[in-house]
Amino acid sequence: MMAALFARRTGKSVVILEKMQKLGKKLLITGAGRCNLSNRTLNSSFYKSEARPLVESVFRKFDGATILKYFKELGLHVYADETGRLFPVTKQAASVLKVLELELARVKVSVECGFTVSEINPVGGDRRSGDSDSLYFEVVSSGGLSVRGKAIILCGGGKSYPALGADGNAYGLAKKFGHSTVEPVPSTVPLIVKDPWCHFLQGQKIRAKVRVLEGREVLREADGDLLFTQYGLSGTAILDVSDPVSIALNREKKKEMILEMDLLSFLSEDELRSEIKKRVRRGIPPGDLLEGLLPHKFSTLLAREADVLTGNVSGASLDLLVAQIKRKKFRVLGTRGWNEAEFTAGGIPSFEVTEKLGSKFQRGLAFAGEIVDVQASRGGYQLAWAWASGAVAGSAA
Repeated sequence: MMAALFARRTGKSVVILEKMQKLGKKLLITGAGRCNLSNRTLNSSFYKSEARPLVESVFRKFDGATILKYFKELGLHVYADETGRLFPVTKQAASVLKVLELELARVKVSVECGFTVSEINPVGGDRRSGDSDSLYFEVVSSGGLSVRGKAIILCGGGKSYPALGADGNAYGLAKKFGHSTVEPVPSTVPLIVKDPWCHFLQGQKIRAKVRVLEGREVLREADGDLLFTQYGLSGTAILDVSDPVSIALNREKKKEMILEMDLLSFLSEDELRSEIKKRVRRGIPPGDLLEGLLPHKFSTLLAREADVLTGNVSGASLDLLVAQIKRKKFRVLGTRGWNEAEFTAGGIPSFEVTEKLGSKFQRGLAFAGEIVDVQASRGGYQLAWAWASGAVAGSAA
């Protein structure tokens, strides 16, 4: 939608070829239905390191302030929550979609829904240079319809939530023009863990610090909600550390990854040990030593695992209890699939596109959105990239 709107600004005739029966189906589920459309701290540091030069180039042309200004011009007002995430004041993603639809209609952008692209064929000209007036593209649908255009912007997204249209078919279209792909894997996704804790604590949520370990190296860490499920672990802390885990397991084919949990990150190990000893001296029963610090189910489980229910809360048993609270480890065996992944890690490598999102292999072809492998963090950064990259690619088309 952004690419179409900004291409139209240059006076071109524009048509959106939309796979779904309606525009913006995936947009409606973003931010849990509220549409976290950007972030106050928008900059390239929230994207994968290899893509930062491209991201910086795009944000120089269309930055966070420009995104907000543009939506305000469309009639959308936003607010920031305590973390800097930006949402429409209506708290409804439908409001974001509606102002975009109204603008598409106002500037007379054509929309063809139910159009699944099966082929894009360049006709005339040559791949890189030559007579630009003789080059055009024929876009063919799976139903046999065809549309011709002088320029193509591929905005096919990644592979998450395939029921909403993003199934990765755009990668194949790009490959026909010489592009490669970094293997797409689920990103910002719950993790599969086989551990008695998950069964016993199913449905329990707690604030925790989570680290991804590779040997002694911490690959990623996050502080947030930790949710125990029947299949393993979820919650914001898990989603925020899931990317390196998913890449290791799904792309690099490693057998397992290790997560380390700190269930009481506001206390040091020494402070926790001192607190437990104080409770022992007060005569608190071993099974209740952690009440007020952790939910009751956690207290019961930890007391049993550290074998302090017998009343011996000292020495090795105390060390084990503290270790289980501050350094509990889980073996991650896999990730949940595309239907539960918020984003995609992978896609068209950033070094294969120009600063204006044009293909380095095919004149007249460009990209916008998640089809490019920029791999953003949670917090509105993925949508910010969609708005900015769409605007830049459309303006240059």
